[in-house]
Amino acid sequence: MAIEKFQKITSSAVPLPIENVDTDQIIPARFLKAVERKGFGENLFRDWRYDKSDQLIPDFPLNNPEFRGEILVAGKNFGSGSSREHAAWAIYDYGFRVVISSFFADIFRNNALNNGLLPIQVSSEELQMIFNLIDEDPATSIAVDLENQLLTIEKTGKTIPFDINAYKKECLLNGYDDIDYLVSIKSEIEAFEKDKA
Repeated sequence: MAIEKFQKITSSAVPLPIENVDTDQIIPARFLKAVERKGFGENLFRDWRYDKSDQLIPDFPLNNPEFRGEILVAGKNFGSGSSREHAAWAIYDYGFRVVISSFFADIFRNNALNNGLLPIQVSSEELQMIFNLIDEDPATSIAVDLENQLLTIEKTGKTIPFDINAYKKECLLNGYDDIDYLVSIKSEIEAFEKDKA
């Protein structure tokens, strides 16, 4: 799965106002057999999206046609539990490019950044404001400007700055994984090695 360059995203969002969502809830263990990073999106939140008869549960947010977009807004402590990278794969494969929460588990945050998914941490108050706006209007549009590290609620003009590791930011902007990044600075590495020889 190639990582897309992260351009500025302006999108409506899907709310998931549940705290302590762990990686087994994001992608249940029984779906981890594949080793390629594709096909996981169809089983994202599988046990919440489908009932025991394999029918869609209509009131789950991802099944609600009112909620669409490339942004997932999640409750506090998103991505806790095991370190499975498949959780980030599933969210990305489903079509999300951004996850907003008031707190992310560290391993999930790193896995997300390594796989083209931008985790944006906001305050608890800002998260609740976003949930409220989406509840009032499911078409609420959010702009995410990675270059300037700003999240903007288009309806209100409210801007929220966010932090990101500078290296991971460069990788996202350029669509690089760690190997792609090393290839991009190959000439600098070779020049450094030559100077040290």
